[in-house]
Amino acid sequence: MEKRMPVIFFGHGNPMNALLENDYTRGWANIGASLPRPKAILSISAHWYFPETAVTAAEEPRTIHDFGGFPRELYQIEYPASGSPELADRVGDLLAPTSVELDESWGLDHGTWSVLCHVFPQADIPVVQLSMNETQPPEFHYQIGKRLAPLRDEEVLIIGSGNIVHNLHTYAWGNQGVGAFDWAVRFEKQVRELLLKRNDPPLVNYEMLGPDARLSAPTPDHYLPMLYVIGARLKGDEVTFPVEGVDGGSVSMLTVKIG
Repeated sequence: MEKRMPVIFFGHGNPMNALLENDYTRGWANIGASLPRPKAILSISAHWYFPETAVTAAEEPRTIHDFGGFPRELYQIEYPASGSPELADRVGDLLAPTSVELDESWGLDHGTWSVLCHVFPQADIPVVQLSMNETQPPEFHYQIGKRLAPLRDEEVLIIGSGNIVHNLHTYAWGNQGVGAFDWAVRFEKQVRELLLKRNDPPLVNYEMLGPDARLSAPTPDHYLPMLYVIGARLKGDEVTFPVEGVDGGSVSMLTVKIG
C-alpha cells in the first residue's frame, strides 16, 4: 500500500493571497513541499455551497474568478490543473446512496486555486471539487467526510478550504494591523482543543458552542469544509496546525493537518 495521505483544512482568507508572499502563503508552500505527491486532489471549498451534492467531472476544469473589486492581475490568474473524471466517479461510488451530480459547468473556485497555486504551483496534479449541499445539516457533511476516508489510501489528497472564523461584517477593512478580536481568539482556541481531544460532536454541532461560535461562523459555508476533513480522520492520526494567524481581526487563517 502507498503511503496514506493526510487530510488538510486550509484557512484560505483573502483571494489576494494568490498573489502575495506572506506567512500564510509560505506556510502553504512548505506543506506542499513536505507532502508525498498525490495522484489527485479532492477539494471541498466554501465557495461551492449550493442545493445539491455534485463533483466536477470536466477533464479541463475552468478557473473561476468568483469575487469582485480586486486588482486586474488577480482575474488574470489561471490554475490549469486537469480534472479527473475517474475520481469524480469514485467519489460518487463512495457516497452512494447519496445522489452525486457529475457537473461539467463548475470548475475550480478561488477557495481551491488561491491555495493550490502555492501548495502545488505547477498545477500538474488533477483536481476535483466536491460541492457542499446547503440544504443539509452539519452532521451530513461530517458523515460525507467519513465516507471519503478510503481515498486517503488511494493516493488522493483531500483538502477543505474555508475559515474556522469568518465574519466579514466585523472585518477591519483597510486596517490590516488590527489584532484578533477576543471572541475570534476564544473560538479558535476552543476548536483547537476539541480537535486535539478528538472530540468531534461539539465541532459538528458548533452552533451549540455559544455566542463566540455564532460570531465566528455567522454563516456555515466557511466552517463546514472542516467537518469533511475531521470526518476523514482515521485512527492514530496526529493533528497539527502548520499555519496560524488571524487576518483583519475576524478571519482565522488556521490550517489543520490531520495525519
